[in-house]
Amino acid sequence: MNMAQLWGGRFTKETDKLVYAFNASIGFDKRLFEQDIEGSLAHVAMLGKQGILSKEETREITQGLISIREDVKKGVLGIDENYEDIHSFVEAVLTERIGDAGKKLHTGRSRNDQVALDMRLYTRVQVETTEDLLTQLLKVLFRIMEENTDTYMPGFTHLQKAQPLTLAHHLGAYFEMFHRDRLRMRDIRARMNFCPLGAGALAGTTYPLDREYTAEWMGFDGPTLNSMDSVSDRDYLLEFISALSIVMMHLSRFSEEIIIWNSDEYKFIEIDDAYSTGSSIMPQKKNPDIAELVRGKTGRVYGDLMALLTVMKGLPLAYNKDMQEDKEAAFDAFDTVKDCIVLFTGMLDTIKFRKDRMAESAVRGFTNATDAADYLVGKGVPFREAHSIVGKLVLYCIERNMSIDGLPLDEMQKISDKFEEDIYEAVSLKTCVEKRLTVGAPGREAMKKVLEIYKGYLK
Repeated sequence: MNMAQLWGGRFTKETDKLVYAFNASIGFDKRLFEQDIEGSLAHVAMLGKQGILSKEETREITQGLISIREDVKKGVLGIDENYEDIHSFVEAVLTERIGDAGKKLHTGRSRNDQVALDMRLYTRVQVETTEDLLTQLLKVLFRIMEENTDTYMPGFTHLQKAQPLTLAHHLGAYFEMFHRDRLRMRDIRARMNFCPLGAGALAGTTYPLDREYTAEWMGFDGPTLNSMDSVSDRDYLLEFISALSIVMMHLSRFSEEIIIWNSDEYKFIEIDDAYSTGSSIMPQKKNPDIAELVRGKTGRVYGDLMALLTVMKGLPLAYNKDMQEDKEAAFDAFDTVKDCIVLFTGMLDTIKFRKDRMAESAVRGFTNATDAADYLVGKGVPFREAHSIVGKLVLYCIERNMSIDGLPLDEMQKISDKFEEDIYEAVSLKTCVEKRLTVGAPGREAMKKVLEIYKGYLK
């Protein structure tokens, strides 16, 4: 029987080589190496505490595990992919180094609860890392918002210019999105932070394990409470990849706007050369490739989520080999999202905003039309009638290629005698924005309060 396997006594014939290769997972689960060592150290410490292992055996195994960890980190020891999985590699090398004591490492433990633990430990690190990366993105957003509370631009619905607001207010919508993403990371960590080690294959063990001890040793809030669920639960992974999919959806929406704003038709922004590429044939091109790739990779992360949902949908309790398919999809989602957040943050941090173009676009787009209607309401005109008057005014301006505030008063009065000299102040971008003071609106005072709240979040 192949020495790389942790099983074999029941079998009289070697596994077919293709079957072995198809069954093996070390090619991708080797990245769980540190978590496997950490879980084994906790397990061995508990076995020693409980008297299941002697003090000498506990010491030998602990020192052996630490030496393997250090040698792999230093590059002295390579992870041999001839082994079935990372667990069999660690145990085989340990036994080779310290002798028969190494064979006692697996006492009271199954690969089922071992891999459940390793994946949970690894995912916990990824959740924390993602939260940290989102915090860095939020800090960049906050800086840009603070610098642009008076940068006027058009707000859009249906990709049509609607009402004027500020760049700070527009980016504040993304601050809200990524802040919710950050909170989701904390929620996921709290829900997943329970230790499956000690659940055995599915029904616990007859050894007097102290599961509370191992849980505390590894920073968990306690042990899981059902051994069958412990080894078959992948909800925490589904929840995390689902949250990552939402992060990617937010990044993709933002990327779409950056792509539009970067176009020659808008010219709202200029992306830094470090985050752009050119064309092999058209020398004038400066393409927003990072934003486009982030938008594209969103579908990839959605695919990872659907893959794992599909794997889990028909599995009976408890562990099934299908669950080995959780890792590649999860690892791909983890890696993709981290790269996207880092690159997007760098791109956003170096973007130059064309404030003049934004303000000009807001004026030319009749974003002050609603305020013109409100002006007439203030003069005693019923809103529905005011709406019709301003609609005619906009049409009049379009035919003459003019803006509302660029139209002479006498021409406005041909449409309604209610217009007076104060109309120009009423429909200026500054007035349109500043008089919107309700919580969550773009006015300076409203934004000032919101920025103080955001500053508190970032602390």
